[in-house]
Formats: sequence, structure tokens, C-alpha cells
Amino acid sequence: MRSFARHIALPVLATAALLTTLTGCGSSISLDEPIEGPVWRLAQLGDEPIAPGGEAQIQFDRSSGRVSGSGGCNRVSGTFTRSGISLKIGQLAATRMACADPVRGANEAQFLSALQSTTSYSLAPGRLALLDAGGRTVATLSSGNR
Repeated sequence: MRSFARHIALPVLATAALLTTLTGCGSSISLDEPIEGPVWRLAQLGDEPIAPGGEAQIQFDRSSGRVSGSGGCNRVSGTFTRSGISLKIGQLAATRMACADPVRGANEAQFLSALQSTTSYSLAPGRLALLDAGGRTVATLSSGNR
């Protein structure tokens, strides 16, 4: 009976170890890869690409737990908490300058709403996707030049 148990237990344990290893390999970047540091420029809102040259951007500061940037017309700042892929952006404060361009103003409002609805994120090299509670991408940001 012992021989049978060893004969079965070893493959089961090896399979479990392999599955555990492969589960963590779904992305080329660790789930705990920091998003803090780079300036993330808005590239897409939902499924709609943003025209190059837009000024909407954010930056996460790990030491202060603050996020700051621009919605495109106004400066924004607030707090954030991150654990693994979970990301919560606190209430944002923004300046109240009028946008001369109505499209830029609409994009800013949608971007700020996307930030507030973020519950998690996914990373790919140079890309940060902000996801809502349903797992839908609400905004995609780029850390490189577009």
C-alpha cells in the first residue's frame, strides 16, 4: 500500500507544483511589478484611441502614496493604494480651468471618471491598462513616447 501511495503522491505533487508555477506565468511582468515611477500618458479611453499630443497623464509616487498629473486641461492629484494587481485611486482634486477644446474637455471628464472607477490593472511592457470592477479596460496608458 505504501508503494502505491508513493507512486501516486509523487506525480500528484509534481503536477501541483507545475500548475502553481505556470499560473504565475500568464504575463511577462510580475503581478507585483511597480507602476510607480514612470509618467503614464493616456493612449486610449475604453476602446477609443486618443490623438497623439494629448496632455492627459498620471504618475504614481510610492513613497507618498499619491497620484498626480493632468486630465488634459486641469492638474489632478489624489491618493492611491496598490496591492498585487489591485489598484484603488482615492478621491481626486483638480484645478477648475476651462478647456478651450470641447473634445479635450470631454476626454478629461471621461479620463477622471476612468481613474475613479479603477479597481485593478494589468501591465505589458510600456503599457498600463486600468480595469474596472467588471474587468473591463477603462483606460490604457503608455510610458513611452507615442
